[in-house]
Amino acid sequence: MKEHALTLGEELRRQGVSRRSFLKYCSVVAASMAIPATMVPAMAASLAQARRQSVIWMSYQECTACIESLTRAFAPTVENLIFNFISLDFQHALQAAAGDQAVEALHKAMEENWGKYLVLVDGSIPLKDDGIYSTSHGQTHLESLREVAEGAAAIVSIGTCAAYGGVGAARPNPTGAVGVDEIITDKPILNVPGCPPIPEVMTGVLTSFLAFGELPAVDALKRPSAFFSDTIHDRCYRRPFYDQGKFAKTFDDEGARKGWCLYELGCKGPITHNACATMKFNQGVSWPIQSGHGCLGCSEPNFWDKDSFYKPLSAGQWGSAEGIAVAAAAGVALGAASAVMSRKNQDKISGGK
Repeated sequence: MKEHALTLGEELRRQGVSRRSFLKYCSVVAASMAIPATMVPAMAASLAQARRQSVIWMSYQECTACIESLTRAFAPTVENLIFNFISLDFQHALQAAAGDQAVEALHKAMEENWGKYLVLVDGSIPLKDDGIYSTSHGQTHLESLREVAEGAAAIVSIGTCAAYGGVGAARPNPTGAVGVDEIITDKPILNVPGCPPIPEVMTGVLTSFLAFGELPAVDALKRPSAFFSDTIHDRCYRRPFYDQGKFAKTFDDEGARKGWCLYELGCKGPITHNACATMKFNQGVSWPIQSGHGCLGCSEPNFWDKDSFYKPLSAGQWGSAEGIAVAAAAGVALGAASAVMSRKNQDKISGGK
């Protein structure tokens, strides 16, 4: 007789996880994904009744940064909870098995969960010369992806390489590297770009899939809208300096030390969509702009081929140079005008002329 598979709620209770801790976790995930607080009880109830989700993580042309990022997720007990929520049935870097044993585990997971397993992919897939530039266990990664995708319920492309081809697709793209959705067109696909992605974005997407049985709402580039609706510029704590027309000229000048805007040093925040400014990295400690470096635009397609990271947008190749220059100039002018009006109002309040 087959042993009864515990629900997530039963498994968590068995491990001593309290309902209070579980609800707190659900609240954090809901908040990060812009799910109304009123939905938290329903989300918790759905998760508690769910069975562990079979997840197959395939790594192709990549650098392991995406899985490294995931292991550093920090939301309340998220590392324990997320790995209790899913059955990570295959992942090169984390599994103990290797060689034929690992391949057997992969095929067994596919067979037992056919049509239901979730595929996570990091790394680009080479197409040139039938994909011979990237192989594992006797298959090209092109063959591997097609085989694993066939029985998947959905696919999540983790990182910019899997989403758009990434650095592997940089000019002249010698291997013909592409993202997952240029190959697989008959499955639900969600992109979680970033180099690497924010860990809590990855865990939030997984938890949402478990709770609601489908991938979350996406934007035009198949990114989860909850995390990629706003630009870095929209939420940047340096934004007030941009509006005031205050820009650092070098990375060590007075403006830089005072936290002024890094736009003129090449920051791509105005045209980069991601949640870095609100969620941050390393347990919410910091993110690139807070550390003093402009945004590279790593969650946008072709960021690696758009000229120098240190040229301002108006001088680079990020879309229409004329349009960006006009927008930037208008923003600076508006900021400067606002600053003048502010000073005048302050003068009036203090009795000045």
